[in-house]
Amino acid sequence: MENITYITSNYGKYIATKEKFERAGINIEYFKFEFEEPNINDLELISKEKAKQAYLKVGKPVFVEDSGFYIDNYPNNPGYPGAFVKRSGISSNVKELLETLKDVKERSCYFKDCLTYYDGKEFYQFNGIKKGTISGEIRGHENKKAKSNLWYVFIPLNCTKTMAEMTDEERKNRPDGRTDATIEFIKWYKERYSKDDK
Repeated sequence: MENITYITSNYGKYIATKEKFERAGINIEYFKFEFEEPNINDLELISKEKAKQAYLKVGKPVFVEDSGFYIDNYPNNPGYPGAFVKRSGISSNVKELLETLKDVKERSCYFKDCLTYYDGKEFYQFNGIKKGTISGEIRGHENKKAKSNLWYVFIPLNCTKTMAEMTDEERKNRPDGRTDATIEFIKWYKERYSKDDK
């Protein structure tokens, strides 16, 4: 298998992603890079543009991951912030988010992940969904594996704890019916190279 490089500015995301690849017997390289994100609320297009930037930076096969966060009943703006989760400031100021939602009873939400792999010729994209609800308060302890501060308020479907309250084992085995863009990519990547090796 060729080496692939994971490009992100978020070290917590790298640690969590690296573990998934290691369990599949694949080593990945890490490169820290601050992207210029296009100002559009379209997760797939943003991810593709960032993969193109990443490939131009390192000159070899790369993958990037992007997440959107969608709050079904966000006041006066259902589905907000979507792909604007980082730029909206919601992930860095969860106290303000909880204040905004204080009168919202139905607090369902979901993360949508998009992983884009680019080998310099073709783009390949994989998606995942994680459904849940937003807690009424910040819960959990500081965790280096946290992909964002939303871990402290996001309760996965069919669970009672926030992501930050869960142990590694509880997060891994949570019964939320999630799909995972990284796992889907790993399956595809292993299958692709097992065919190439024959």
